[in-house]
Amino acid sequence: MLACSYFQCKKESELDTNKNITIIVQPFANFPKSRVTTVVKEIRKIYKNCKVNPAISFPQDSWNAEKSRRRADKLIKYLNNLAETDQLYIGLTSEDISTTKNQYKDWGVFGLGYRPGKSCIASTFRLKGNKDVKLFKVAIHELGHTQGLSHCPIASCFMRNAKGKDVLDFETEFCSSCKAVLLQKGW
Repeated sequence: MLACSYFQCKKESELDTNKNITIIVQPFANFPKSRVTTVVKEIRKIYKNCKVNPAISFPQDSWNAEKSRRRADKLIKYLNNLAETDQLYIGLTSEDISTTKNQYKDWGVFGLGYRPGKSCIASTFRLKGNKDVKLFKVAIHELGHTQGLSHCPIASCFMRNAKGKDVLDFETEFCSSCKAVLLQKGW
């Protein structure tokens, strides 16, 4: 039997599948439903088993009043606690999010994900241009981290390191090395 994905076809027996994993798309308060629909449609082109939850409120401890933004690390920790054994959560928000990076206590980011892990977050706040397309690219990048992928040196790969800049217009797909890792995991 063949298992075909976004990447290529392989014999199902060759895959170390995670086909029982469900990606749970978790919008936070006031996130546009139309944007959720668009992102889910694109994610399903790469990984079919995807479910959308109703929007939820932010956890209180995620707010950083000093910077008027949400702590991405608190959000993914919260989502991680919601995830069951066979689930992977991606939170979506339009609010500004940040994390600690090197000497910066409150570094603004597009997204953040455990590597590897069961949760990640993506935000439209810092995105310019076509936010739907760019949000999908941030989301799939963070989902890649949850599957153990690190940043990739290939400029067109979804796993490219942004290095604090918006390079999303140049990303078009997972490179062959990143695809291979995801294929082993049943993507």
